[in-house]
Amino acid sequence: MTSEREPLRLMTVHAHPDDESSKGAATTARYVDEGHEVMVVTCTGGEAGSILNPAMDRPDVLENMTTIRKQEMARAADILGVQHRWLGFVDSGLPEGDPKPPLPEGCFALVPLEESTERLVQVIREFRPHVLVTYDENGGYPHPDHIRTHEVSMAAFEAAADPDRFRAAGAPWQVLKLYYSHGFSKKRILAFDEGLKARGLESPYAEWIANWKDRPDPGERVTTRVECADWFDRRDDALRAHATQIDPTSRWFFTPLELQREIWPWEEYELVRSLVAGPTPEDDLFAGLREPALRAG
Repeated sequence: MTSEREPLRLMTVHAHPDDESSKGAATTARYVDEGHEVMVVTCTGGEAGSILNPAMDRPDVLENMTTIRKQEMARAADILGVQHRWLGFVDSGLPEGDPKPPLPEGCFALVPLEESTERLVQVIREFRPHVLVTYDENGGYPHPDHIRTHEVSMAAFEAAADPDRFRAAGAPWQVLKLYYSHGFSKKRILAFDEGLKARGLESPYAEWIANWKDRPDPGERVTTRVECADWFDRRDDALRAHATQIDPTSRWFFTPLELQREIWPWEEYELVRSLVAGPTPEDDLFAGLREPALRAG
């Protein structure tokens, strides 16, 4: 059993460097500032990422993408105050074309699930998180590495607690709660669009809304909203640290922070598995775990 003063532990599992800053970063910064331990696990090095910031589109950057993306990740982790671990797999890239080309041999999405699961289980057993956050079954969007991150996370959640699985990966550990992170719901986009227009500002969301059509809305699956508006600036600073991937003039930063804090002051999650009783909706990923007797250890 943990002592009353021992911090709770949160682990978030992501596909590439920069995902941790675009998905739930304000939540992680909040929990760090509250004295809890947060670890970000990045499954791949982002080696196949394109340069998405015109200011960084230079030959010297392209030639050193692997090293640069590691440096960017280190800066972002420092800004958020989180611990960080690389899982060590190779970026699969996002295949394009009709038909799509095959994924490169040895990439993360093609590594046998048992192998990648064991590696994540080892990190879980070392860090011993009470809560794990990952992507939904669609990966948030259908990138092969995001979908694989979901599969590995789900498998590791089960295997980490099983003493008969991966015995060389450390002593078993039972994660108590599992969440999917959810970002841009249709309701959130509509709220930002209306908020900008009401203030006489141009909205970048019209095309996004028009193209939504019959797509499922992840907002309908949300069970948990973590209020973290005071950490939005940290989130954005961490995102900008990934300079190869984030154009500081892009729509990521178009909606003023004061408007975001007023209209949508939280980040959203879906509680998928829980070994502790508690009602939903929630306002805390650690809901039900604040009392020491309810924690594993």
